[in-house]
Amino acid sequence: MTDLNQIPATGLKGLRENWRNDLIAALSVALVALPLALGIAIASGVEPMAGILSCVIGGVVTTFFRGSHMAINGPAAGLIAVILGGLATLEGNINFVLAAIVVSGAIQVLQGLLKLGRYGKMLPSSVLNGIMAAIGVIIFTKQIHFALGTTTDADTIIGTLQDAIYLLPEANPFIVMVSLAGLLMLIFAKKVKVNAFHLIPAPMWVLILSLPFVFGFDFFTEQAYVLFGKTYEIGPQFLIQIPDNPLDVILHPDFSRIDTWPFWMTVISINLISSIQTLAMARAVDKLDPAKRVTDLDKDLVGMGLSSMVSGALGGLPIITVIVRSTVNVQNNAKTKWSNLYHGLLILLFVLMLSPVLQSIPLAALAAILVYTGFKLASPKVFTQTYNQGVEQLLFMISTFLITLFTDLLTGIFSGILITLVLHMLLAKVGFSQFFKLIFKSGSKIYQREDGSYDIKLKGIANFLAVLEINKLLDKIPRGSVARIDMAKTRLVDLSVMENVIEYKRVQDNLGGNIILTGLDNHVSSSSHNRALKLIVGPFRRKVTQREIQLQKMAIQNQWSFQREIDWNTSYLRNFRFFDSRPIQRKTNSIRGKYPRHEVDWEIADIVFDEGAMLSLEIFHTTVQVLRLNQKIPEFSIEKEGLFDQIFDRVKAFSGYTDHDFKLYPKVSNKFLLMGTDDRAIKQFFNKDLIRFLDEKDIHHIESNGEALMVFRYLHIAPTNEVENLLEFSLELLDQMDLAASRNKVLV
Repeated sequence: MTDLNQIPATGLKGLRENWRNDLIAALSVALVALPLALGIAIASGVEPMAGILSCVIGGVVTTFFRGSHMAINGPAAGLIAVILGGLATLEGNINFVLAAIVVSGAIQVLQGLLKLGRYGKMLPSSVLNGIMAAIGVIIFTKQIHFALGTTTDADTIIGTLQDAIYLLPEANPFIVMVSLAGLLMLIFAKKVKVNAFHLIPAPMWVLILSLPFVFGFDFFTEQAYVLFGKTYEIGPQFLIQIPDNPLDVILHPDFSRIDTWPFWMTVISINLISSIQTLAMARAVDKLDPAKRVTDLDKDLVGMGLSSMVSGALGGLPIITVIVRSTVNVQNNAKTKWSNLYHGLLILLFVLMLSPVLQSIPLAALAAILVYTGFKLASPKVFTQTYNQGVEQLLFMISTFLITLFTDLLTGIFSGILITLVLHMLLAKVGFSQFFKLIFKSGSKIYQREDGSYDIKLKGIANFLAVLEINKLLDKIPRGSVARIDMAKTRLVDLSVMENVIEYKRVQDNLGGNIILTGLDNHVSSSSHNRALKLIVGPFRRKVTQREIQLQKMAIQNQWSFQREIDWNTSYLRNFRFFDSRPIQRKTNSIRGKYPRHEVDWEIADIVFDEGAMLSLEIFHTTVQVLRLNQKIPEFSIEKEGLFDQIFDRVKAFSGYTDHDFKLYPKVSNKFLLMGTDDRAIKQFFNKDLIRFLDEKDIHHIESNGEALMVFRYLHIAPTNEVENLLEFSLELLDQMDLAASRNKVLV
């Protein structure tokens, strides 16, 4: 449940109270956004400063009209393909494309005013993943030649990609050195364990690293170098071209093609992709928000539409919510929407101060950033994650991906939706008319019980087309209520509905409610993922693993309870700061017991949680133990230094947490990272015996929320012997804590 006292104030009060947090976060965001904005503009076929202009507008204009709290707005890689397509269909004239951006923005404002934001939930996520993967390939293909120093005349994506392979022997080694250094920086930046290094984001390091090559080989002068008997050109044509007068970047839209089909096809493409991405990413950012706030999607559409109109009118790109920059914003402890404003102003300041430096940046460095971005959008990991949600989801994604690559974005979206519907119809084994009747006239109803709780009976086919009807039922339930959503009579429940229902449960649980999902025991799916498509075919039991058998035997022998199935109630885990911005996907294999001599109830369970979202998404599996204590202790987190570098690189961003040293035990201080809010209480709590105990043990991650402890060790599902070790460790930890006794002399 979200503590209302912990939700940052809005408006001017929020600005006064949180300006330091927001400004510091905005600095990190601006350092990430600057190189990306330049690269996105160049990749889109427009002037580099158009990307900077769009970033400034996304910060300065959008902040005052949008409905989100933690998102960062600006130009995004996902729209590169749309702008390139618009230039291709509108005679290569950027002024015509700017007019299409303005009209698209106006339509987006109208969509928001008509409350159409809810329709964004209807696009199947696998189709969206397929579109984004195709965009990733397009970005990669268009930029790989800049990274190699080669050129191509191919007019198709496949042809351009083939040319990159054929022309590899002709690659300019002086250009390749720049791009290769940038790629290596992006790949290995996370592995650098020097904290000072991470004060500057990896994309900015790429630009910094490129400067020695530029000055060393003198890119400012047209010249040629001979290497291995071949001559290679170097010169200013390989650098960013930025005008000395910032006003020279201002362009104005030309509406003279407004009566043509190519113009409106560009408008529809820009509007559809920008609206879908904004709505999808806004929901993704909400999951990261530690304050558990919810974006007003309709207001967000209005904000993005107005900003895109201003941007297009001045020569900029469409404005959307950008997930990578938003993730950086959350990770750096931003509190309010004002961080978005600050990031726009900081980028403007950077450009005014660093214009000569920006003119020294090679195109190959920006190409490296975009090649890496494109690869991440279409990496094998993306396809694997989709496959883990169900083999049918992979089919939807791949079909959308391939059709988009060989046609265009609009054709890809509509084809992906059609393929999804056809397969749903085949899986449901019903005719055409009956299929749509089971969607739109399913007979789903809501009932209120005498005790004030609610029952929602979902029936028929619950797929992405039914999301709006289902939401109408869910909207009738007051906030913070107890409700049971029964899906026993659904013939098919697809991924979109499962995502929607689980998201609804998350929001209601955060408001103090309790949403219970039932009725899926007789459904089958091609994956164990909790959001996977579910189909009813009769009685079915999932195969029990050997580990689950061992855990059940352990529970029976010790008279503990054991639940193998998915437990939808993960709300208590979100009371720990570790899960503030790490959404929990599912909890399974739950064992519950008690340490009698301490009167402490405990639970051990396997959980899957996300780190980041969308493009920056990583998924982790672990086994955690939660111990419900019988009295209050200080809030803290402690773990072995370096043990979880991949996800703790920003642990100090936890609000109010500070690092504590064991002054009389320097070896222990080097071994542990201890964070907490109350310095005096922590010094009293970590007495001599507890410190020695921790020093002797192979430390687990330990966190206190004041009334309970959460303990885990590795980012993997623990075998049964590790579960036993975890139980033993926690019991010894409780012995050492000696909660009922007074603290020993302060030795910290």
